[in-house]
Amino acid sequence: MAAKEGGSTAMPSVVQFRMEHFRKVKTSEEESPLPFPDLPPGVVEMKVKEGSKIRNLMGFAMARMELKGTRQIVFSGCGRAVTKTITCVEIMKRKLGGLHQVTKVRYKTLLEVWENKDSQPDGQVETLTVHKNVPSICILLSKDPLDPNEMGYQPPEPRDGLWAEKGEIEEDRLSSPPQGVKRPLAPPHGELTNKKMQVQVPESQKSLGARDYVLDYHQ
Repeated sequence: MAAKEGGSTAMPSVVQFRMEHFRKVKTSEEESPLPFPDLPPGVVEMKVKEGSKIRNLMGFAMARMELKGTRQIVFSGCGRAVTKTITCVEIMKRKLGGLHQVTKVRYKTLLEVWENKDSQPDGQVETLTVHKNVPSICILLSKDPLDPNEMGYQPPEPRDGLWAEKGEIEEDRLSSPPQGVKRPLAPPHGELTNKKMQVQVPESQKSLGARDYVLDYHQ
């Protein structure tokens, strides 16, 4: 994690001020290309955020995937949004059935802007920019077959009979976690060492059918 004061001056590795004097005013993600080659132009990407509402995400995603011309969709999320990203994917797989899946784990950089609560003698506001690397997950779902030898590949699963009406989103109706043979997840990019990331799904989301994941990644 790197830090810059005033958006330009590099800070030493040991932070020499008390962070309780600062408040976070903005968080943004550094843009990076999706880790899937040969995606069709205009592929739907659902960027899941920590505060995103699953019902809103799935309402839009399901409407797009039910179109005849839409063959693939990507769900992505980082940090605390990883578990919600997985939940959205499980809902769609159980709702539609027959979807091929490829999962990629990597790192993304979050940019956090912090502002000093106390005004400076000259009236200027002291700011601090923090660069934070957090685990990120990207999941490709496809109606068309994908390469079964691709790292992170998961074969299609049958449609869940609990979904009584087509087009109706019932987040509380997902039952047991899906079964199937899964390919190992591809390691993140960069100079990294082997590690495992355990994604613990909150109890409130486990009722939706999501389950804890242990993801191989590198650091």
